[in-house]
Amino acid sequence: MRKLGKRKVSWLAGLVSACLLLLVGFNEHPPKQVEMTGMISVAHRGASSYAPENTQAAFRKGLELGADFLECDVHLSKDGELIIMHDDKVDRTTNGKGFVKDYTLDELKQLDVGTAFGATFSGEKIMTLDELLDEFYGEIGLLIEIKKSNLYPGIEEKVVALLKKHGDVSGIIVQSFDIESMRKIHSLLPELQIAVLMKPSTLLPSAKRLEDLTSFATYINFDVSYINKRMVDRIHAYGGKVLVWSKRDQQLISKAFQYGVDGIITDFSRWPVEEPTFMVRQ
Repeated sequence: MRKLGKRKVSWLAGLVSACLLLLVGFNEHPPKQVEMTGMISVAHRGASSYAPENTQAAFRKGLELGADFLECDVHLSKDGELIIMHDDKVDRTTNGKGFVKDYTLDELKQLDVGTAFGATFSGEKIMTLDELLDEFYGEIGLLIEIKKSNLYPGIEEKVVALLKKHGDVSGIIVQSFDIESMRKIHSLLPELQIAVLMKPSTLLPSAKRLEDLTSFATYINFDVSYINKRMVDRIHAYGGKVLVWSKRDQQLISKAFQYGVDGIITDFSRWPVEEPTFMVRQ
């Protein structure tokens, strides 16, 4: 009985260590090269439980916490600039109102994107994708999500042109729920890693669908509540990888580990021991 107990303790210790590695990620990122193998942690909209989502403060916090990638969302402004924001309207996260596409970059830069999260972040400004690349790429990987591509004709070409300007794309992934948009990005820049986001559904992709998706996408990403180990194994068999996300699901660690996924997209770039100082609205 004593031996069995020791084995159980040893097994549990190994599981905890593996889970911590999964969420904390690697702490070293060589310049302009990001290790793309093994488990990765992705800070969702930056470390968005610690600072206003998709802002410089949130991205800096994600880097500080040891995330492997920063995830951001991209729209187009009225004057064709690539703007980092999750929603297609500015209402929820800024002191302005209306659609991103109806503002010029100069007008968007006048908005306060921090105060709605907390007074400490008052005066935080909207970033462009170009600014994010300039400041953070080379220190950490980037997962760029194109939002509502149907609203922004030509956004794929603009993203590709910007990435080409920055040169090396080995530490960049571009993703979207719009599969045809991602197919287009792949045709424009074949060396770029593509991810397709699967809409939550109890109907998982068929073998034929997986074969098609993995023909151009490196990653097929799911809400962790709508995937199982069998599907992860199938995607791996086709040569693809899987990232999962879930909004502050405390079962995320164990599910991700059990399923054998390739990484986690979470509001915490690591699972916190304590509640963060600044919390987003429920």
